[in-house]
Amino acid sequence: MTTFSVASSCEMQSGSPDGCLPEGLRHREQVQHILVIKLRHYGDVLLTTPLLSTLQINYPNALIELLVYGDTQSILNGYPHIDKTYSVDRSLKNKGGRAQFLGEKALWKTLRRSHYDLVINLSEQWRAALYARFLKPTFSIGFNYPNRNNHLWRACHSFLVNMGGHQQQHTVLNNLSILSPLRLPDKVTKVTQSYQQSDRDKARQLIDYYRLNDYVLVQPTARWAFKTWSASRFIQVINHLTAAGETVVLSAGKSQSEINILREIEAGCLMRQRVVNLAGSLELSTLAALIDQAKLFIGVDSAPMHMAAALKTPCVVLFGPSNLAQWSPWQVAHTMLWAGNYRVLPQPNEVDTDTDERYLDAIPVTDVINAIDNRLKLLSSAA
Repeated sequence: MTTFSVASSCEMQSGSPDGCLPEGLRHREQVQHILVIKLRHYGDVLLTTPLLSTLQINYPNALIELLVYGDTQSILNGYPHIDKTYSVDRSLKNKGGRAQFLGEKALWKTLRRSHYDLVINLSEQWRAALYARFLKPTFSIGFNYPNRNNHLWRACHSFLVNMGGHQQQHTVLNNLSILSPLRLPDKVTKVTQSYQQSDRDKARQLIDYYRLNDYVLVQPTARWAFKTWSASRFIQVINHLTAAGETVVLSAGKSQSEINILREIEAGCLMRQRVVNLAGSLELSTLAALIDQAKLFIGVDSAPMHMAAALKTPCVVLFGPSNLAQWSPWQVAHTMLWAGNYRVLPQPNEVDTDTDERYLDAIPVTDVINAIDNRLKLLSSAA
């Protein structure tokens, strides 16, 4: 292993990797250890799988490891192209300074043992930059974030990749762009949502128990309320589906607020015998197995939407003030209804994430029902 050093030419010429890449990384078969850092939410982590698969193909002898927040690693259960996943335990900050210090120290000590050839930092947190610097890899790559345009951020990475055009293309492609200095010959763009046989078995048990031979899965909730549609509107959609003979499976996260929303929706359903409420009872990997078996996914901009897209389950998705180019369903048949076609929306980077405003309520119920009916007709004609 070579000692980490900051090459000023790489710092300044972040658009051109020529002359910056160490000789050891030019021989891909010699690369032994790679760390990818993605400290974000579930959907963000899932959308890194094309990058991870790309690394696995191009560095066949390397161990590929991932550093994420502890509560997000479950979305990659069963994913085959990671040798080890490390996690940052964010709950330690609520357990006092000593607990947080000891947890951080243990993580640093573990990571330092690996002696990475390459660290790829997909995050904009200073924590991630410090890992890229003080783990002393042979080479480290980060993004040249506009809000990190300073000497310290540059000093933490061997090379920074410019973000020009990121607002106009999908997050999958944005993630892959960080690999540009490596000049890799093969690229994977497929998002992989994995789950294990045990999850398949649990899903099969639920399908058999509720007799779900043919069902539509509806995920009305999201991490933030501003990304959601009102419960009363979902009730109308579900009543339309059940009146047409469809069986509906409802899913949501384990927070009490999400469980309460689904209870409200279930209470408003006219044919409750055709509605199965699984709110709060599913692990993400079991939900993946259920989404995989569904005929149609209906939901909002959320991690389960990205899961459905990765599993190639056709989607009807409602979007609000998110960047559609970056966060739309990737490589799957889908219909998108955007609130911006019905009202003025704030820019994505100007949204107050704590707002109670339901931007998606501008989308008429009739338009959603028509989109669902059209998607179901396409599925029926293709059968």
